[in-house]
Amino acid sequence: MKRSELIFTAILVPVDFLMLVLAGIAAYFLRTSSLIANWRPVLFSLNLPFKRYLGLVFLVSLIWLGVFAIIGLYSMKRNNKLLEEFFRIVIATSAGLMVVIIYIFIKREFFDSRFLILGAWVLAVFFVSWGRLAVRALQRYLVGRYHFGSHNVVVVGGDGISEEIIQEIKERPSLGYRLIKYFRDLEIETIKETANVFFVDDIILANPNFPRGKVLELIAFCEDKKINFKFVPNLFQTLTTNVDFDTLAAVPLIELKRTALDGWGKIIKRIIDMVGSLFAIIIFSPVMATVAILIKLDSPGPVIYKNLRVGPRNNFDTYKFRSMKIEYCTGGQYDKTGAADTLENKLIEKQSIRSGPVYKIANDPRRTRLGGFLEKTSLDELPQFFNVLVGNMSLVGPRPHQPKEVAKYERWHKKVFNIKPGVTGLAQISGRSEIDFDEEAKIDTYYIENWSLGLDFKILLKTPLAVLFRKSKV
Repeated sequence: MKRSELIFTAILVPVDFLMLVLAGIAAYFLRTSSLIANWRPVLFSLNLPFKRYLGLVFLVSLIWLGVFAIIGLYSMKRNNKLLEEFFRIVIATSAGLMVVIIYIFIKREFFDSRFLILGAWVLAVFFVSWGRLAVRALQRYLVGRYHFGSHNVVVVGGDGISEEIIQEIKERPSLGYRLIKYFRDLEIETIKETANVFFVDDIILANPNFPRGKVLELIAFCEDKKINFKFVPNLFQTLTTNVDFDTLAAVPLIELKRTALDGWGKIIKRIIDMVGSLFAIIIFSPVMATVAILIKLDSPGPVIYKNLRVGPRNNFDTYKFRSMKIEYCTGGQYDKTGAADTLENKLIEKQSIRSGPVYKIANDPRRTRLGGFLEKTSLDELPQFFNVLVGNMSLVGPRPHQPKEVAKYERWHKKVFNIKPGVTGLAQISGRSEIDFDEEAKIDTYYIENWSLGLDFKILLKTPLAVLFRKSKV
């Protein structure tokens, strides 16, 4: 899914609402204007003053937005034709009009002006169409002129289909594709070098006749680098249950999607993250203030400990309440000599209770008196709601890990980078730190491939129980 499409499809919702409201207002003032009032007197001015009418317009506009969504006017599908979209708008506004008429009939209410209903319908078609044309024109301008939200693509082919795709990309920049490089042959090493030098979003394999082994190697590389892989159909059986279909230069493309989280799901998840994290910060602010005071009284050093973690795009600092003595906190800002990091490596070797690249030190001697309690109750992780608020993390997702842990990942472990890390996740409610990392990665991969809002809510509801009833060895 191209970022420009995601942004501008989301923008259509408030634009449509505004156009519907303006259509209703225009219908009212057109009916009360001298042009029509002289021909047909206004009889509803007392029963339906403008203030009451405006409230009805807002309500009806919200209903029509629901009808628009059902009809498919907010679909993430690309390359919608103007005429096709216009007819959808006519159908959607007509369906919305029928809903209003049926409501009036069922409630047995007398509406004061048939002109307002019919006029608002005609004007709604006109206003919504022009509003969408304006959004489409703005999108084409920003994408074509400034490459706003464009996907940087590498095309691999060497046949006629490849040439058609490249020509389409060059002639229609408003489609949201920007050609970085074209390879006639499947030169894996050169493609890798290109992806390392340039920021590549998509690799399009247009020729289906390359050796299977090389194609699989290219897919594995795309998986490692979090690059979207698209190909012309009839190449081989799909490797994942999450696929998406697209067309470019009238050529069908199939995208192997790394996660089910896309489109409106991504927008809604981000909204939930922002609202949920802000709500959690407000609710837990007395607890966080109390913990901060206790940390200051318990041991010298900062209250918040910043720990470098690896995200889908880049590294970021997670915020946690400090649970260790300051001289044992690893990281450049605390461990200038590297002694703390050396001690940690020794403790990992002797006392880690987890197998695999991710460690968990039992009976950690570096903890403060308060630190053990904070870690056991997960109170040390409350500041991570600020990570969610700024967008580094999500409320639900795989747990983020340190660079030295990620350096030991096997290739399939890296699937956890297909979405943002989370404060909690499916693996955390399935056994928290007691399960091995391989099992954790399998559970996280299942979550990534089968994501849904319902699954997120189930995980959030089960997290407090997992924290309260877990058996800790530390």
